[in-house]
Amino acid sequence: MGPEALAQVLRPLMGMFPAADYPDLLVGLEGPDDAAVYRLDDARALVVTTDFFPPVVDDPYSFGAIAAANAMSDVFAMGGTVLLALNLLGVPEDLPTEVVTAILRGGAETVRAGGGVIAGGHSIIDAEPKYGLAVVGLVDPRAILRKSGARPGDALVLTKALGTGLVTTAIKRGQADPADVAAAVAGMMALNRAAGACAARLGLGAATDITGFGLVGHALEMAEQSGVDLHLNLDALPLLPGAWAYATAGMVPGGSSRNYCAFMDRVDGLDGLDETWSHILFDPQTSGGLLMAVDADLLPRLLDGLGAEGVMAAVIGEVRKGAGRLTVRTSSGREG
Repeated sequence: MGPEALAQVLRPLMGMFPAADYPDLLVGLEGPDDAAVYRLDDARALVVTTDFFPPVVDDPYSFGAIAAANAMSDVFAMGGTVLLALNLLGVPEDLPTEVVTAILRGGAETVRAGGGVIAGGHSIIDAEPKYGLAVVGLVDPRAILRKSGARPGDALVLTKALGTGLVTTAIKRGQADPADVAAAVAGMMALNRAAGACAARLGLGAATDITGFGLVGHALEMAEQSGVDLHLNLDALPLLPGAWAYATAGMVPGGSSRNYCAFMDRVDGLDGLDETWSHILFDPQTSGGLLMAVDADLLPRLLDGLGAEGVMAAVIGEVRKGAGRLTVRTSSGREG
């Protein structure tokens, strides 16, 4: 579902659950964030989220692992740790048992690597396979990483390369290079656990993970909720191998055009850019990295901490005074 349609269907629910009536619901429907947060006491709060989707790759184990990493990412993006997860599974009746087993094994091993445990789940018969998780985590309510804490002067750091939607579209069209697929799968399977923990330890101002609304959509959520503008240096964006070539060739997922229609009015600097850049910027990501706003004084410590954990980190822009817009710029005329 596109961002505008999603906002429309959620709007009536917000009136049913006014924030004032639920003081322990620290993060809920009142503003888009990565997960719900419910306070247990002064030092503990539950972080709850869910996500599931159809296969994005052909290998069932990899699909299960990617879906699990993607679902847990919301907890990590808010500075939390994963406690447990429930499987959400839909499969055709004729799907071979060994395929279903591989999907669930990929998910289970990824949850274990993320510090959690599979505690059950639910399955249904569906025409197309779908898999994901409902995830419960824990966070200190005094140290939640939210989208609303970016401040002018902060640097913007991204922890995974962009282009998963472009690569997976090339896979569906039978035109993806196997080496490009391997790189994309490895990136999507990688957990945001270490990146989130590092951000939480440093007490960063804001963080979010980059998923279906693409880099632009999620960056705009941060800008709007923080009451600032974000400026992105396109030359600094990390791209998956093959992403630029697939974007240039028009292997663009449908979600990309929905994102463009929803967000382009709040983006400055698109005019005159190679169209390929739009395909990159609005590309819906699966299990993308964290976008973090970090005080300039803390930036060296963040980069050192991420590097020590083996996490890729690119400084892709900065936060400036503003009112919820995004500016993109490039100076090199970059090609793939």
